Amino acid sequence: MTFRVSIRGRAFAALLLATLVGCAQAEEKAVVIPPPAFDEMPSGAATATATFAGGCFWGVQGVFQRVQGVLKAVSGYAGGKQEAAHYELVGSGTTGHAETVQITYDPSKITYGKLLQIYFSVAHDPTQLNRQGPDYGPQYRSTIFPADAKQREIAQMYIAQLDAAHVFPAKIVTTLEDGKAFYPAEGYHQDFLVRNPSYPYIVINDIPKVRNLALTFPDIYRTEPVLVTPRSAARPAG
Repeated sequence: MTFRVSIRGRAFAALLLATLVGCAQAEEKAVVIPPPAFDEMPSGAATATATFAGGCFWGVQGVFQRVQGVLKAVSGYAGGKQEAAHYELVGSGTTGHAETVQITYDPSKITYGKLLQIYFSVAHDPTQLNRQGPDYGPQYRSTIFPADAKQREIAQMYIAQLDAAHVFPAKIVTTLEDGKAFYPAEGYHQDFLVRNPSYPYIVINDIPKVRNLALTFPDIYRTEPVLVTPRSAARPAG
């Protein structure tokens, strides 16, 4: 069973969940974690990419759009075949895809390891297997898609570091999947949090993530998000 089979279904599920608990559901809390002991060295490259899956891409995208040094954060799909990279198909949980965000960043301003620290601390809960919050299924799994062997090594060592430090109440279940292509999601998913800040699902599940980013990483928080579609061209989702 999944709480989310469509945008309309997700809104109903979120409202139902809030009602069942009398709107007293505790907000997702950030987990303060140490930075990675092993990180990338400056390469001289103008840009680099990091690709993370951590539940619904609306919230993950919304977090990384407000990180200094991030040039673009695009919602999409990774893990499956190109022909299956469509929202309604991915929602079935049978395509191999995960809802994913690909981040283009300036490595002279932020490192891959710092992005991982944000990913594990505020963007999602890495101890939840095939789910995040009200969303269930392998399409919501916690997964890192390394761009190369160095990113894999950094991520692998950081997971081991965090597990050894017992910073989470359970073992990290985040997987690493190599050689998987990323496919951008449909246009109406891009910048969804920014364009729909009062949408029930966003209010309950994702705005707290952005707030946690500002509180936990104030030195790299940006008040104006970097958008896929400029505000002047954006239209509210129906």
